[in-house]
Amino acid sequence: MPASALQLLWLVPALPLVGFLLNGALALWRPTAKATVSTIGVGVLVLAFAAAATAVAEFASLHQAAPLVLRYWEWMPAGDLRLDFALQFDQLAAVMVLVVTGVGALIHLFSVGYMHADAGYARYFAYLNLFVFFMLMLVLGASFPVMFVGWEGVGLCSYLLIGFWFNEQINADAGKKAFIVNRIGDFGFLIAMFLIFRATGSLDFGPVFGRAQAVFPPAGSTITAITLFLFLGCTGKSAQIPLYTWLPDAMQGPTPVSALIHAATMVTAGVYLVARCNVLFALSPLGSAAVAGVGALTALFAATIALKQWDIKRVLAYSTISQLGYMFLGVGTGAYAAGIFHLVTHAFFKALLFLGSGSVIHAMHRAYHATHSHDDAQDMRNMGGLRRYLPWTATLMWIATLAIAGIPPLSGFFSKDAILGAAFALATAEPIWYVYWGMGVAAALLTAFYMTRLMLYTFHGPNRTGEKEQAHLHEAPWIMTGPLVVLGLLSAAGGLLNVPELYHGSAWLHQWLEPVTEPSAALLPAAHLASGTEWLLVAVAVATAAIGIVGAWRLLKPDQLVPARNAPEERGFARVLRNKWYVDEIYDALIVRPLVWLSREVLWKQVDQRAIDGAAVNGAARGVRAVGWANRWLQTGQVGMYVAAFVVGVLLLLWRAIG
Repeated sequence: MPASALQLLWLVPALPLVGFLLNGALALWRPTAKATVSTIGVGVLVLAFAAAATAVAEFASLHQAAPLVLRYWEWMPAGDLRLDFALQFDQLAAVMVLVVTGVGALIHLFSVGYMHADAGYARYFAYLNLFVFFMLMLVLGASFPVMFVGWEGVGLCSYLLIGFWFNEQINADAGKKAFIVNRIGDFGFLIAMFLIFRATGSLDFGPVFGRAQAVFPPAGSTITAITLFLFLGCTGKSAQIPLYTWLPDAMQGPTPVSALIHAATMVTAGVYLVARCNVLFALSPLGSAAVAGVGALTALFAATIALKQWDIKRVLAYSTISQLGYMFLGVGTGAYAAGIFHLVTHAFFKALLFLGSGSVIHAMHRAYHATHSHDDAQDMRNMGGLRRYLPWTATLMWIATLAIAGIPPLSGFFSKDAILGAAFALATAEPIWYVYWGMGVAAALLTAFYMTRLMLYTFHGPNRTGEKEQAHLHEAPWIMTGPLVVLGLLSAAGGLLNVPELYHGSAWLHQWLEPVTEPSAALLPAAHLASGTEWLLVAVAVATAAIGIVGAWRLLKPDQLVPARNAPEERGFARVLRNKWYVDEIYDALIVRPLVWLSREVLWKQVDQRAIDGAAVNGAARGVRAVGWANRWLQTGQVGMYVAAFVVGVLLLLWRAIG
């Protein structure tokens, strides 16, 4: 290993782990040492980002196409299975570690101001550091099992952080829901690993991907099953249909946790997995079509729900589900660089939106606390006109809103346009992608509309917080606003990472990721668009975003909105969207309640109580008692009776012997 920074790559995940251990100890023994907790919690992330940036710089200087694998110790030698605890560093891992540590560090810094008054401050930072550690293990693992350790670890941390305020039942239930739903997806990941090992004899990325084309016939049943099971895992972690329902409820956790989950860690894991396994998905047209189709459908479906949500964080939650759908549309289309590009830009503007909403909620909570009001601080109907009190937050959130809507030249425009262009190009060879492209355009229209709606109802029109509360509304301290400024700059300029040739750019990120995506390129159908068609698609994308924004400005009337306590119930189709298409209720009726009935009436009352307890356990006890009862008639203590029984026994033996 020629570069010292790469030799010390283990420090990148180790630093957050040390932060978890130190802050965990402080949470137990000195929970009031908040200055020390802050220094450790934020410091380890800043150092991890510096170590990651140094490693990326040295890796880039090597101009090496092959990944660097660093093996530390033998982990699981069992028969033909040889697993080492090893980290892998390549172009894709480099992008991911910079996003995780960079955006994660900004979220940690914001948390210092947002959570400073919380009694569980040290415990919070311990969990937050652990979350980043497991995400780094996920993206740096050199094999499926090492990745799976991180995969399960982020699931654990999501449970701990979503239910952080577990003294309220709704928060504890949300954490359990996230944990259980993700176990369904993780079952698919495990099955895929078994199939991969059976076919290739290895679970290390290098051998598996190197042997893939020789072992798996294109479109074969085995590779199709592997990719579909892998994608089942992705639908859990990255909240896609049908396993997306946990993510909106994850809003019960602290707002910086929501930012970390949605922008830099857990939900990006599924997109990363598909990009990492691009060779496997390229060998399975059905698997790739399923990824793209489910992604496009999720993007549109989640966007419809966001249209009628009133909780500011819940709007952003469904926005994340929708934007993840775009990423899966990209990687399912074979545009792996475009999918990762949107992952990066989304990390910038979604972190900004969530932290900005945290700044709004922080101001609302303080105002309501000062006036002893119990109104909902997250309901947009209780906001309005906040740009006068939070000008920095309003301006920066508008930048993120225009970015996610796809307005040029902000970051979201370039990444979203790359995905839609790739889908349209592939449609020339696979017509089903015209449907996917159409769903993507429709989702873009709705995205521009519901995000403008969020901004109008939050920052414009008359203030609905209350006259007494208005005196207590003001901008958050700079330790919270500072990260928003950095994210605002990244949201505005992040598109420069991958400016396409159409705009005389070098498509830098696409070229950077080529060593990772090149093996699958030859397996995908050739799809190219004329420059005239590309410009037409750009015009359609920009016009779609503009129609959504202008439509929201014209159709919505913030001055007619009333506070939540006076608001009438939605009716008709608006009520369907407000209640999220009743998907949770349908799942409850078709899956949860039948399983509860089966568990209670059959497994508990019949199998457990009657068969096991009644027949097996208690039946055995009754049998032993019966034998004891019979034996007591033979154990009388009278010698004469014993002699008589002995004589009878001897006579029976003699009769049997003579006979």
